[in-house]
Parts: sequence; C-alpha cells; structure tokens
Amino acid sequence: MDDTFFMKMALDLAEKGRGFTSPNPMVGAVVVKDGKVAGKGYHEAAGKPHAEVNAIDDAKACASGATLYVTLEPCNHFGKTPPCTEKILESGIKRVVAAVRDPNPDVKGDGAEFLRSKGVEVIFGICEREAKRQNEVFLKYIKTKRPFVTVKCASTLDGKIATKTGDSKWVTGEEARQFVHRLRHFTDAIMVGIDTVKRDDPKLTTRLDGITGRNPARIILDSRLSISEDAIVLQRNSGSDTIIVVTDSALDAALLRKKAKFEEKGIKIIESPTKGNLIDLDFLMGRLGSIGITSLLIEGGSRVIASAFSAGIVDKIFFFFAPKILGGDGVTICSGPGPALMSDSIPVKDVNIHRFGDDIMIEGYIR
Repeated sequence: MDDTFFMKMALDLAEKGRGFTSPNPMVGAVVVKDGKVAGKGYHEAAGKPHAEVNAIDDAKACASGATLYVTLEPCNHFGKTPPCTEKILESGIKRVVAAVRDPNPDVKGDGAEFLRSKGVEVIFGICEREAKRQNEVFLKYIKTKRPFVTVKCASTLDGKIATKTGDSKWVTGEEARQFVHRLRHFTDAIMVGIDTVKRDDPKLTTRLDGITGRNPARIILDSRLSISEDAIVLQRNSGSDTIIVVTDSALDAALLRKKAKFEEKGIKIIESPTKGNLIDLDFLMGRLGSIGITSLLIEGGSRVIASAFSAGIVDKIFFFFAPKILGGDGVTICSGPGPALMSDSIPVKDVNIHRFGDDIMIEGYIR
C-alpha cells in the first residue's frame, strides 16, 4: 500500500463532511504507522475540530513517528480552532503527505514551511486532481470571494422543461429528484426567478429520505418585488435565509412599504443594478460572496438560466434528460436571444454522464 492508497482513504473521509463544512473546505486525514492505519478523522462541520486533530486524537500515542495523510495543507493560524501544525508537532508525527496546498493567498504554504522548519517532512501532490475537484467550491471562493455557480435543469429529450401551460411535475423520476435534493443539501444557496415562484409556488427546501438535510438560503430574482406575501417560500421556517433581489430603480413608495414589511419578517432584500433591463447577475455574485455564500445552485426558470450563461457566471452544470418527448410547444431550457452561429455556443468540458433509473444526467464544467 502506497501514498495514493492512504490519500484516497483520506478523500473518502473528507466526503463525509459534504454539506456541513461551509465556508470551510472538506478535509480528511489518516495517520499511518508501520504501514497500518492508526487513526482516521475528517472535518465534520464549521467550528468543529479539523481533520488532522480528529485523526491524531484517534491514533493517540501511535501518532509518534507516524505519517499523516491529509487532503489539504495543515493550517498554521488561529481561526475558530487552534493551528493544526501545533497538534502535529505535539503528536510526534514525522511525515506529512498533503494532496494540495492551502489556496488562501494569505496563508498559502505557511503550514508546510513551518512544519519543515521543525524537522517534519512535507510533500504535496498525491491525488491532487481529485482533491481539487472535491473542494472546487472552496478553491474558487477563497481566491475570488464569489460563489461557485451550478446550473441544474430537467428536460425532455426535445429540450423542454415544462409544457406550454407551465406544467413541470414531473419531468424526471424520483431517483433524479432525490439527487437534486442532495445538491441542495451540499449548497449554500438556491436561486430561482419570480416566474418559477408564481407558477410552481415551490418550497425550495431540502427533503432527503432518512437524512436531515441542510436547507440552503432561498434567493428569488424579483425585479419589482411582485412576489405574493402568501408564497410558500416566504412562509416556511427552514432555518435559512430568504433573499429577494430587486432592481435598485424599481422601488417606488408602495414597493418601499412592501419591502419594509418583508424585512420586518426577517426576509432580506438586496438591491441590484440592471444590465440589459435585467438584474445584473455579475454584480449579484459579488454581493452574495460578500455575505458569505460560497456556492449557488440555479434551478430556473428558462430566462434565469439563459441570463446566467449570458453573464458568464456559471461554473458547472447538471442537465437531466428524461426519456420523454413533448413533440410541440413548451418552455425551453434557455429563453432569450442566443448566438447566430453554432461556433459561438458555450463549450462544456470534463463531461461525465450518470444514470438515475431511465433518466440521464450530464455533468460538466463551463470554465
């Protein structure tokens, strides 16, 4: 068993924290001595001990002289918890194998250099690609202070997300819909347009079989604050924020009174400038990042999805296709002006295909 074997074990451990660690990264750690696992741990939630601490505590005295495998460079600064480098030195660990360096520009390399100065061997690069993919949200946010943006949609084979009457229940089957709820659990915020709210009156919460999932913040694009006060999304106490985004030029006296009434109920209102008569999504991403939203799942509708691609804010897609054909009019995935030439279409890279029952999902990256 080599370094790769134990790092993959650490990556599997890190995955257990998905959905609970934001704004921190997912991290797993394994202590190995004489070729055998002596301790394991992962970062369970923001504010709780880091993976290295849990793994070393699990190993106890066996950590002395051992190798620590960790998916991210150990921290060397005080945050909500003490620096992991101090724990490593106290334990007597002699070798640290890390998948990737800490991308935080304020601390990058600091943990490794500190450990090396104390005689601990530190190497990087084992399973680096897998570790970066696992923490793609954290890696983007820590560098840009903007959320990692994913677009999800469910379509018939002829590209329709709803019928001409707006009916969309259900395009895909239960397995695919359960996966979408896992995506919500993994994500800080979910965003839809006001047309989706008016048509579907959605809950925008996480509903998982046998698991208490984390509800994302609900973000509604509603330029003129036209949402009904009776909308379900405004009634449910989900434990997360509800945010309505309006245009900064739309609030007349009546809407200002409505805004104040919403804010009294704890609903947050964000004012945004416009671009092309629509909410400026590029501006909005900076604003959402500034309030600590590290990841965003866009679920619709068709104009919002088209606007997101047009604004260049999308990082990743999950496109579901059900084995159904409407064979006529309906609501398309993207609605609005598009390019004149196929050569100007948006390329999707690093594509993976998954199957949920009879439904097919395409996963890919925009940039």
